[in-house]
Amino acid sequence: MYVVTPPQRSGTGSNCDLRVYQTWKGSNVFCFQGRFIFGPDARSLGLTIVLSVVPVAIFCIFVASKLMEEFSDSWGVSIVSVAVIFTIYDLILLMLTSARDPGIIPRNLHPPEPQVLDGNTDSGQTPRLPRLKEVEVNGKIFKAKYCDTCMLYRPPRCSHCSICNNCVERFDHHCPWVGQCIAQRNYRFFFMFVFSRTLLCVYVCAFCWVYIIKIKNSEDISIWKAMLKTPASIALIIYSSICMFFVGGLTSFHLYLISTNQTTYENFRYSYDWHSNPHNKGVIDNFKEIFFSAIPASKNNFRAMVPRETPLPSRSVGGGFVSPNMGRANDEIEMGRKGVWAMAENGDDKNGNNDERFHVKDNELDELSSDVRITVDDGERTGRSNVNTRNSSWEMSPEVMALAASRT
Repeated sequence: MYVVTPPQRSGTGSNCDLRVYQTWKGSNVFCFQGRFIFGPDARSLGLTIVLSVVPVAIFCIFVASKLMEEFSDSWGVSIVSVAVIFTIYDLILLMLTSARDPGIIPRNLHPPEPQVLDGNTDSGQTPRLPRLKEVEVNGKIFKAKYCDTCMLYRPPRCSHCSICNNCVERFDHHCPWVGQCIAQRNYRFFFMFVFSRTLLCVYVCAFCWVYIIKIKNSEDISIWKAMLKTPASIALIIYSSICMFFVGGLTSFHLYLISTNQTTYENFRYSYDWHSNPHNKGVIDNFKEIFFSAIPASKNNFRAMVPRETPLPSRSVGGGFVSPNMGRANDEIEMGRKGVWAMAENGDDKNGNNDERFHVKDNELDELSSDVRITVDDGERTGRSNVNTRNSSWEMSPEVMALAASRT
């Protein structure tokens, strides 16, 4: 479990002279003074670029340049030009995928305000936060899980990436080849990158065979002897075939996900069928949502100055503060183990809790995070949770014990 550092109480701390990206609590890597944001495994991006550029360079030098002599001037130049333009386009999509905010939800500076179970502050009960909140989307009930790391209730289709250490909206997966989470704000570019890489592999492989056939016909030899005369073509055919197997399969899989409006995480976690998926709008509308809808603006301004933080008011409720996730396995908090949102057939969770329910429409999902996320004393406004719970047996977590101790 990631331990949350207790917030500073001073309103004149040194952080006031820093920018947000310099005090970012996630594992991200920032470049050009916070203008580009990468995942912690951004070094793998260099390998991806090499695997894209080097084969195309070999193709242009040893295959396309030879084909320029076989075809007319316009056709010969176009073979090289298409390969170069396709590669540049592919690299642009790669950077749009890897170097932007994928949809990170800002952390709360402090945990939401807990409430005593029976509402009586004189009863001596320990204030608790419910582990789940219910949200109704288009008549379907979802359960928002509280994130101890980000100190917020995660909105629909959100998950906490254990690699980047952030809660990310419409989380699909973390891709090590691009060194970034694939989520709401870069999924479109990720699919276009994978699809264009597939087309580039087909293009290179096809013209390598064209060159081999040209050698065979011009020298009147067998296909095997023609292949031996151009080892670069053989290497490119093998390399392109392997790439087509992987990126082509990935393209097909994501075409299926787009057509059914699923994410990779949801597909492996929930195994929706055609009728049980509450996000499915039909094939045409699903494709429109991915490719023709406006990309929401980032909820983070990484280059903004860190705001001054005002001291928290003292709490009169005794007994400290209890985190809803303490005592539970660490993998429930991280991505890929336990679901952040789970569909429920009824309004109660398995412990008998009937938490506060939010009613939203499907077109309001992009704004839900600001409604569910509760910020306490962020320097400009103060928010309090409106959450009630009936049955709780959660234990106190060490990170919130530190928070509670600092307030007494």
